[in-house]
Amino acid sequence: MSDTYSKLAPFIQEYIYNHNWTELRPVQTAACEVIFETDAHLLVAAGTASGKTEAAFLPVLTHLYEKPSNTIGAIYIGPIKALINDQFERLNDLLREADIPVYHWHGDVSQSRKKQLLKTPSGILQITPESLESLLINKHHDLIRLFGDIRFVVIDEIHAFMGTERGCQILCQLERLAKLTKNQPRRIGLSATLGDYSLAEDWLGSGTNRTVITPKIEAGKRQIKLALEHFYVPGKTDTSEVTDCDKYIFNLSKSRKCLIFANNKSQTESIIASLRQIAATQNLPDIYHVHHGSISASLRQAAENAMREPDKPAVTAATLTLEVGVDIGYLQRVIQLESPDCVASFLQRLGRTGRRGEPADMRFVCSEKQLLEAPLPQQIPWQLLQSIAIIQLYLEDKWIEPIEPIKYPLSLLYHQTMSILAASKEISPSALANILNLSSFKNISPEDYKLLLRYLVSIDHINKTEQGKLILGLAGEKIVKRFQFYAVFPETLEFNVKQDAKDIGTIVIVPNVGSQFGLAGKTWEVLDIDFANKTIFVKQVEGKAGIYWRGGSGTIHSKILQRMRCILLEDTEYSYLQKNAQERLRSARQLTQDFELDKRNIVKLEKGKCCIFPWMGTVAYNTFQRLLNNFCRESLEIKSLGGVNPYFMTLKLGKDKFEQLENEILSLCEQRIINEHLVADAEAPEIQKYDKFIPHPLLRKAFASDYLNIEEVRQQVALW
Repeated sequence: MSDTYSKLAPFIQEYIYNHNWTELRPVQTAACEVIFETDAHLLVAAGTASGKTEAAFLPVLTHLYEKPSNTIGAIYIGPIKALINDQFERLNDLLREADIPVYHWHGDVSQSRKKQLLKTPSGILQITPESLESLLINKHHDLIRLFGDIRFVVIDEIHAFMGTERGCQILCQLERLAKLTKNQPRRIGLSATLGDYSLAEDWLGSGTNRTVITPKIEAGKRQIKLALEHFYVPGKTDTSEVTDCDKYIFNLSKSRKCLIFANNKSQTESIIASLRQIAATQNLPDIYHVHHGSISASLRQAAENAMREPDKPAVTAATLTLEVGVDIGYLQRVIQLESPDCVASFLQRLGRTGRRGEPADMRFVCSEKQLLEAPLPQQIPWQLLQSIAIIQLYLEDKWIEPIEPIKYPLSLLYHQTMSILAASKEISPSALANILNLSSFKNISPEDYKLLLRYLVSIDHINKTEQGKLILGLAGEKIVKRFQFYAVFPETLEFNVKQDAKDIGTIVIVPNVGSQFGLAGKTWEVLDIDFANKTIFVKQVEGKAGIYWRGGSGTIHSKILQRMRCILLEDTEYSYLQKNAQERLRSARQLTQDFELDKRNIVKLEKGKCCIFPWMGTVAYNTFQRLLNNFCRESLEIKSLGGVNPYFMTLKLGKDKFEQLENEILSLCEQRIINEHLVADAEAPEIQKYDKFIPHPLLRKAFASDYLNIEEVRQQVALW
């Protein structure tokens, strides 16, 4: 063992010895060196299953053992409750012989356990951002007693927080705590999927005067098994019909420990219902589970337990809920339905398999509806191309999307303003204005904040006392008193689904009594609906039924679209493509040649329509669409403007206007148009949770800054 081992606390050395570790992993040694030998923040960027959690906690626990804290000594912030529960068990095992308690705190933890921490604050607190917000508001006068001597803050899966209002919320919470306690704890960030480390370092160190150190860790050579297959499915599929694609997935997952990732909840439900159907016809056991945010906690836990149980096959279809590092034991295979939105997601999902020294095994399955006489843009297999592009960008360049910070988090500014007012009861305007000193709000001017405050006074969210202090107004109190206030992500109105007393999950669109729908991979018939308590009572029935949740797709980077174009234009053969996928790519490349898409981005279609292939990511596509809509609608006599973001755009132009289109676009890109010119005065884009309480001029300013990018459009058009 190394010198680092000798510096660890005795109980940790004993734990390592008892668990037959022969040595510390490189990431653990490097993390210990930073924590023991510097006073810097630490960013641990290393692959899945590399020992990141222990890398953070071995030196932190040693520090707390040698110099016990008078309050809570360390906070661990995780993105989801399941991950916190998982890490709670791991830390409890490690701390069994130490006098350092560990507490987890979220909505499912008992009040008695929480009271124990509040009575004698010490050790490690594992918490979600929402529960931490609740403490900042409801335990405001106890915060110094709880956190006055805090030494470390560990933020897990920081890529899930960066570039989001929830991530900005964490930074606000830590800076508010530091100001109140006059104590600046060291921060440790953990992630397996970071592209640009400097962006992550900037985020982790926000609002502090400490540097951030990211140890360079040599990644071990990792074997990967990849396969990608493609299927046509009937244009109008009966929900009860089992397709060749379903059968292929059944065989891939049969008798295995397998995780199926889908990009939305509806896909997870559909595939598990199909797999159950096939298994039943073959008299095979039901080993199938669904895991997403609308499945009840008990059924999600049952899925996790089944995946952890050794030497027993289990198949779970999941969304993002199992993408982060919840330990679900040894996985033999990951199956990806369609393409993920980003390289980072591909890496997270790939990292769920291939442990115990075995190769990571991931199978992509893409399908498309077989349409007769489809127009050109619908003849291109977009999901297949995107899957190949994402795989190649990582294999060739190890490229991962950079995560850009939010410049104008106005919804969060409202939220933190109301949080500070709720915590302090009353506050002077000058003291409240210090909120702009928080790093998340560095781009917001005092004038903009005054505009927001005046507006909140006008709608009774804030009142001014006779003494000139600010307090919550009656309308504001109603918002803040709801437990949903603690979260900055939007809430959806969902109905609980119950089979007798058993919770199945929740759904958004309420069906009629007697109708059927799918949930948890099973089919349910509606017996009764209690609208007052938002509860649907059901019984299980045979067959397969569909279900739909609203929800958009994620943001796709322009580099992925550019790589997709290259795939169409080159003649490279990819070894992981299976027979159908090879044939489908070959036909798409032939189509590209037939329509000369290597030489042009605009193609004339039938019935006076044309199609633009911009090869831009989501943000640039949206900007480009606004550019055409705002500046070309009259000159080109645009009658309709549609498409599928970000793959193609379809336009119907006036007579003889097609020839002008490309020159018009090139001319526009040379003009001094800025993002603000693309947002109409009458617009008020409400995207985030509390945008409805933001003055419209501020909403327009934020939308132009954070959701549009005219410069990127210019760069991409220059490549045409």
